[in-house]
Amino acid sequence: MQATVTDLRSDVAILQLRGELDSDTAGRLRSLLADLLERPVPRIVVDLTDLRFCDSVGLSAFVTSKQVITARGGWLSFAGANPFLVQLLETVGLTRYFAVFPEVEDAIAASRL
Repeated sequence: MQATVTDLRSDVAILQLRGELDSDTAGRLRSLLADLLERPVPRIVVDLTDLRFCDSVGLSAFVTSKQVITARGGWLSFAGANPFLVQLLETVGLTRYFAVFPEVEDAIAASRL
């Protein structure tokens, strides 16, 4: 998995993931999320457009970050997921806890509401 963090605005970070997120690469994701969670109010859009695969170990990194994000008044949303990832997020119930948007721009627009 490759990852890039872009600060779109002073209060929103875009975390773009590429490749495969699995037990071999989840540590990198946890490290990136830990850095983003240091912000006073973490607001993160995870761009899944170029992520081809994700397993349960990868998803657990998002789930474990949820408590910190919520406690600080922030949020984490997903954008651009392919049909496999959308189905995975729905199957494991993450769509009840994280917003999933078709495009990054949609997630950003929703953050302004």
